[in-house]
Amino acid sequence: MAHTSNNNSNTCFTPLKDWSCISVIGPDAVDFLQNQLTNSVKSIANTPAASIATPHQQNRFAGYCSAKGRLMASFWITRQDTSVGDANVEATESQPAFYLFISKDLAATLAKRLSMFVLRSKVKVLDLTESIDIYGYAAETNESKDDLAKMVGMSGIITAELPAVSINQVQTKRYLLAVPKTQAMGDVQDAALQAWNWLEIQSAIPRITQATFEQFVPQMINMESLKGIDFQKGCYPGQEVVARSQYRGTIKRRLQVAHLNHSEAILPGAEIFDSDDPSQPCGMVVLAALHPLVNDRMDVQVECKLEALQSGSVHLGSATGPALSFAALPYPLIEI
Repeated sequence: MAHTSNNNSNTCFTPLKDWSCISVIGPDAVDFLQNQLTNSVKSIANTPAASIATPHQQNRFAGYCSAKGRLMASFWITRQDTSVGDANVEATESQPAFYLFISKDLAATLAKRLSMFVLRSKVKVLDLTESIDIYGYAAETNESKDDLAKMVGMSGIITAELPAVSINQVQTKRYLLAVPKTQAMGDVQDAALQAWNWLEIQSAIPRITQATFEQFVPQMINMESLKGIDFQKGCYPGQEVVARSQYRGTIKRRLQVAHLNHSEAILPGAEIFDSDDPSQPCGMVVLAALHPLVNDRMDVQVECKLEALQSGSVHLGSATGPALSFAALPYPLIEI
């Protein structure tokens, strides 16, 4: 797994080189983001410094869509307000500060896109790729997390808890940490990355990358079932398309989790095919990771036509490629 089993270990951190972070800070940050994202930010509670942002209340799944309702990015967004004012004066004000944990290959794109809409809003959008590194930390729920608590307490670190992943009735908690490049991390486990990536697949929570940029309406990858869309919050780019998909029952594709016998890398965006309709793709890979304990097994998140699951079989690359074996999702889908 993504951690070691002895309680003396402090090597549970793994560098996530495919992740980055964007900050959105300023007096108008709440209203600005409320008008841009698929999810509400007004109800995201502030996370005190040196604390962990809890799922849904302080750390929330969300997306950013094009005007056509296609996802340009998905991310975890947390709030940890910053202090502003004269350092020589005891009373200082705080201002809203949001941090978006996102695929690194989309950080610059989304930061630039959001900046286009700042206009007169008192808010600043920054791609933090050059100043921070992202680390993952995973541990079973009954394990000591002293090393995590020590890191969380250090200055300048933003920590967000993700939904736990249950494997064989064992719950593994996952955390994202945005750490300044100037902060020494001590021992880390590069080898734990494979297990971290595999846990991300098993969570069935999608992460948009450059390869899947603008490929999906949010419901096609289950965002409404993951509390990643707020249908009451009002307008945002693509909102009409997303709402129409929800209320007119037009979603015929969904995110699924599967595995196949395969040892070579599978890249996001790779096409999958239905044996009953081999002439055109029935979906594509969203994320893929090697199983950490089973040789030559690749686990994947795929976006797939629902009808392709009804009969025949689904294959990678072509209708004669490696066959996918589908597993049950770890959460119920909201029926559309």
